Amino acid sequence: MPEIHVARSVLINAPAEKVYPAVADLTHMQAWSPWLIMEPEARVEVKRDGLFYEWEGKRVGSGNMEVTDSRENKWVNYDLTFLKPWKSTAKVRFELKEKGENSTEATWYMDSSLPFFMFWMKKQMEAYIGMDYTRGLNMLKEYVEDGEVHSKLLFGDRTVYPGCEYVGIHRECPLDKMGTSMEEDFTKLGEYLKDRPEMAAGNSFSIYHNFDMVNEKAAYTAAIPVAHIPSDLPDGMTSGSVPETEIMTVTHVGPYQHLGNAWSTLYSMERNKEFKQNKKTDPFEVYRNTPGEAADEELITEVNFPVK
Repeated sequence: MPEIHVARSVLINAPAEKVYPAVADLTHMQAWSPWLIMEPEARVEVKRDGLFYEWEGKRVGSGNMEVTDSRENKWVNYDLTFLKPWKSTAKVRFELKEKGENSTEATWYMDSSLPFFMFWMKKQMEAYIGMDYTRGLNMLKEYVEDGEVHSKLLFGDRTVYPGCEYVGIHRECPLDKMGTSMEEDFTKLGEYLKDRPEMAAGNSFSIYHNFDMVNEKAAYTAAIPVAHIPSDLPDGMTSGSVPETEIMTVTHVGPYQHLGNAWSTLYSMERNKEFKQNKKTDPFEVYRNTPGEAADEELITEVNFPVK
């Protein structure tokens, strides 16, 4: 049986005694779970003073988790059982290490295995679970530090995107550098259009051509809609169009670091056959405001999947 091992860490600006209850008492998990945010209507039941937790939903499947052992402010062990979409078990662990007077490194581990016939998915599953763990740890950090998670999802219906022409910058980069790269790209695009205000024709957006989660790389185009494509684009810039197309949208409200919650939700909806993605047009996200216009907690981003 192919073995799976996942480990992800985050530094939380709080002492271990403040972090520990958020991972040892499963009542708290509903607030920062990277899965439940995708399906708020999923059934969740916590029993035995926060030591046993079970869930059931259409997107998140069903299963349960039980605290089996712990040491206060140090670590927690869990047994995890998945019932749907397929049966499997896993050993899960949280370790807390103090890093200075008021900081704690929280590390989330999982060890499991795949059915033998899914051996070819080992790297993909480790990458996908690792992505979920990273999303969850970022929300855990905010939950402990601020008392709440600054990530909200708004679920829309199918609509029609009218299409547009754009100028943009195409880039391939590591996932952990994407935020910096996009900031540079949109700064360049903004400077180019600053003296051409008549050209801009809508909110800036990013088209995602490829996500390689195993190798942690992405290819995207940072873009701004324009009334017409100029003939004298500077070196390093490109142009193109997004066709009129039906889309399924999940809107994210909050810092960009949590945008993975919206993307993971749409992928989960697709797997759940809530829509069928149109692979001829790449997914894209539209920024309804920007960090210069709104606080991070108030940033509005529409993540759109073209659908058939």
